[in-house]
Amino acid sequence: MSQRKNYIWLVCLLLLSSYTIADEVQLSEANKHCLECHANQTFKFYNEWMETTSIRMMNPFYIIDSVSYLSSVHGGFNCFDCHSPDYETYPHNAELKLEPLNTCIDCHGGDETYADFKFDMIEEEFSKSVHYEISGESFTCSKCHNPHYYKTTARISASINEIVSYNNTMCLSCHNNDLKYQTVSGTQLPQLGKVHDWLPNQELHFQKVRCIECHTHVVDSFMVSHNIMPKEEALNDCNGCHSANSLLKASLYKYQNIQARSEEGKLGALISNEAYIIGANQNPFLKLLSWIIFAVTLFAIALHWIFRTIKRKKS
Repeated sequence: MSQRKNYIWLVCLLLLSSYTIADEVQLSEANKHCLECHANQTFKFYNEWMETTSIRMMNPFYIIDSVSYLSSVHGGFNCFDCHSPDYETYPHNAELKLEPLNTCIDCHGGDETYADFKFDMIEEEFSKSVHYEISGESFTCSKCHNPHYYKTTARISASINEIVSYNNTMCLSCHNNDLKYQTVSGTQLPQLGKVHDWLPNQELHFQKVRCIECHTHVVDSFMVSHNIMPKEEALNDCNGCHSANSLLKASLYKYQNIQARSEEGKLGALISNEAYIIGANQNPFLKLLSWIIFAVTLFAIALHWIFRTIKRKKS
């Protein structure tokens, strides 16, 4: 049985290596040098003390998936655009780990190229959040937005389910990971099920609604507010979402409606909109039936007008 497990593990490692090798053709020379170690489970180096080549296990926190990296918003960057070029030599100087990394605002703040993303407003909202209140400037953008893998999914995806899954995975990477949560907060990770015991159909809500819908203030001036509220101020009122004047409508479905208006026009957005109110999605059959009834009504009116016109001419 143990041999079978070892065989499966070996196959998985070979598959991972194949993805890395296949992707190297798109990497810059500088990045290839870094990912020779950081895209693999193991790395090797020449040990000058022993005068031999040593092979070590890579720290899993420092392993980079090169496929995901290349498809991210920073996929065209060189590692040294953010990290010190002193990392080029190994063993790395331990003091390099103390060097502060650039934050999003360091590169994007005040840059008209990225004006649509409104980084400065996001920075202002984040400074009001419970994350900043507890951790201060040590809670940087990268705590939530992994700079190696981040994608603008909410802006480019037409699938609400994809947007929800991507965003919630971002939150749960810390709030469902005891080690990361304690590292940031210094406290033990609470059980999400117990914290949300007031919420009916928990599993369905976690699959269909982003955490931030209840845990941030909705801001109309840009896509997502980064003002994460304390749990005492989080929305726990069903009417806040399941109503005609829904807060969720102003947040999550904002992406879909903006994209639909840009691609299909306002009328197209009205036709393609899949929800009357949040939590009460349209029934596809009833939606089709309503369009059929509408079309038949228009046809009947047109037919009636034609017959009246013909009758008038005969008389």
